[in-house]
Amino acid sequence: MPDDDLIAAARELEGASAEAILAWAFRRFQRVAMVASFQAESIVLIDIASRLRPGVEVVTIDTGRLPEETHSLIDTVRRGFPIRLRVITPEPAAVESMTAGHGVNLFRRSPDLRHLCCDVRKTRPLSGALRGYDAWVTGLRREQASSRVTTPVLARDPAHGGIAKLAPLAAWSHDEVWDHVRAHDLPRHPLYARGYTSIGCAPCTRATRPGEAERAGRWWWEDDPVKECGLHLAWAGPPRREAAG
Repeated sequence: MPDDDLIAAARELEGASAEAILAWAFRRFQRVAMVASFQAESIVLIDIASRLRPGVEVVTIDTGRLPEETHSLIDTVRRGFPIRLRVITPEPAAVESMTAGHGVNLFRRSPDLRHLCCDVRKTRPLSGALRGYDAWVTGLRREQASSRVTTPVLARDPAHGGIAKLAPLAAWSHDEVWDHVRAHDLPRHPLYARGYTSIGCAPCTRATRPGEAERAGRWWWEDDPVKECGLHLAWAGPPRREAAG
């Protein structure tokens, strides 16, 4: 898709409904991957997309450190929606080399090692999985974090060969996501009921406390307020740190 056409489409889709954004993507691109973490946003998008295009391709990353509750939810969604699910995993040799050199829980020792772990277990596997697709869809929302406030509904993704990347829920609020979940009686990750507000790998996620930011439970031992694994940060723009005071 030429850059001028993509820019024009992004302007047109800004403010459109998630259904309209996904319908446009399915008309425009032959191969579209729904990339799912199986948090609430993913379930909403799978619900909408599978009604628009039964048999839609859903890609998820099993990092090797996911909570058991995530595996159970993946099976529930696989059985309950008309989707084609691809579960991708890290390269075993890369994981073995990383853990041999730095230990299994290297992510606790420094931000650089945490980013290495995310790169090996998440970023690299996704890069390989997206080869051959024309576009991919993510559940990013601008409200989730300061690093995501500039998230476009549609943009070119240079990190994945220049394919299109769509965030149909970019402008949605937390309440809008959960209103859709309840209205359509969608499956819910069990950890939400235990106080989690953002869910990733088991050792890197905790429940949040009242008043904490939505992603405060991710890598909570790090001082950096930007809570990103690397899948989206380069695409969404440089992180914006919260103002002091």
